[in-house]
This record gives sequence, C-alpha cells and structure tokens, in this order.
Amino acid sequence: MVCVRCQSVVKTELDKLGFPYSDIRSGEVEINRELSPDEKTKLDEALTRMGLGLLDTKKSVLVEKVINVIIDLVHYSDDTIKVNLSDHLREKLGYDYDYLARLFSEVKGITIEHFFINQRIERAKELLIHEEFNLDEIAEKLHFSSTSHFCNQFKKYTGLTPSYFKHVKNDRLSD
Repeated sequence: MVCVRCQSVVKTELDKLGFPYSDIRSGEVEINRELSPDEKTKLDEALTRMGLGLLDTKKSVLVEKVINVIIDLVHYSDDTIKVNLSDHLREKLGYDYDYLARLFSEVKGITIEHFFINQRIERAKELLIHEEFNLDEIAEKLHFSSTSHFCNQFKKYTGLTPSYFKHVKNDRLSD
C-alpha cells in the first residue's frame, strides 16, 4: 500500500465494512479494535478483490516496510543518500541489515540490493520519458557511481541502453 490510490482503496473498504481506524500510512493501517478471525477474513477478501491483501506475519510486515523505505527513497524523495543503503535501512527501521537482508531474500526470493537497483531502473525509465534530465543528471540523481555504471546497469536490467529506451518511448508517445 505505497501509493495514494491504494490508501484510498483501503480506506473505502474499511468504511464499507464498518471497521474503525485512526491512521492509514504507507503499508500500514491502525485499526482501533481487535478484529475477529471472521472480520479479518472479510477484510482480506475485500482487499484481495482490489488487488491488495493483509500481511499478518511479522516477517511479511517487516519486508513490506523495507520495500516502502526503498520506494520512498527512490521514487518520492529528492534527498541524497548520505550513507549506504544498509545504514539507511538500519536507521529507518531499527534492525540489523544482515537480518533484514536474510529475511528479505527468504520472503521475496531476491536480494535487497537487486530490489533497490530494480527500483532505481524503474525511476530512471520515468525520468527518461517524462523529464528533461540528461544521463549524467539521472545517474547522479539515482546515486549511481558514474554515468557509465548507470548505463551498464540499465542495459543489464532492460536489455536496452538508456538513450535507445528514451528514443523508442518518445517515438511511441508521439504516435
């Protein structure tokens, strides 16, 4: 539940079911009372119909928090990471990075680093299509060590160079 639309869907479903809540944040909902097993099932079914679902294990919740921190950092923050990702996650979540990394890999089947790179590549695609940034600026904005490193990572994950991707997408948008 990272986006505003997802939060709105959750709010609507909670209202429909009459479940009192006090806070809906990215990835979390604070419900004002304990839900019965039947109520949890109804909520999960309602959310599943909308493409969402309940996370009820502590591991799943913590992995979702890792995802939210990374997505917020890559997609919604203009802050420059002054420390490395492991220190950033440890600071934001209060857990040892090695524990988070093992848990993330166990639950998601990929490493935190691969997820982080995937998110940066997705953000780079957005910037290439919709913004007027050159490759040097995108590499810097997304914290790649150099423009060539950014271009290599982009090609590794997409199969295309950033310049070719932008050219193809711009051609499709102008049709």
